[in-house]
Amino acid sequence: MMVSGARVQAEPFDPSVELKAFSARNVKSGGIATFIGQMRDTSADGETINAMTLEHYPAMADVQLAELIAEAKQRWPLDDVRIVHRVGTLKPGDPIVFVATASAHREAAFHACEFLMDWLKTKAPIWKKESGATGAAWVEAKTDDDRRAGRWR
Repeated sequence: MMVSGARVQAEPFDPSVELKAFSARNVKSGGIATFIGQMRDTSADGETINAMTLEHYPAMADVQLAELIAEAKQRWPLDDVRIVHRVGTLKPGDPIVFVATASAHREAAFHACEFLMDWLKTKAPIWKKESGATGAAWVEAKTDDDRRAGRWR
């Protein structure tokens, strides 16, 4: 579903196609910053991961993503924001998230992109369960993720 620059979907996406479309509609922007998150084949604890299942609560996610984008646009002079986030079952190497920000200058684009990812990593109503040889486990936000997100308060 697309909400104010954000889309949460079960279907795979191609980050290069997303970037090409984003760049094409932001030709007046001097800086575009992007982040692509992909599924790793090992957990933070070094365990092999075969799959990751991402779940979300659509009504809550739609509202919070729209509020997140609005907040980023209040903090920085952004021309455009794009977030694509997968849900469902993914395999190692699959893109999970694409974040792009456009602004007249690179500094705002970089900071906004980083802010958006820090928020997505710690506060988005999207839950991850990793599955591997030793079973399945829900992934908790890491202390370092919370510390990074705390910079924006």
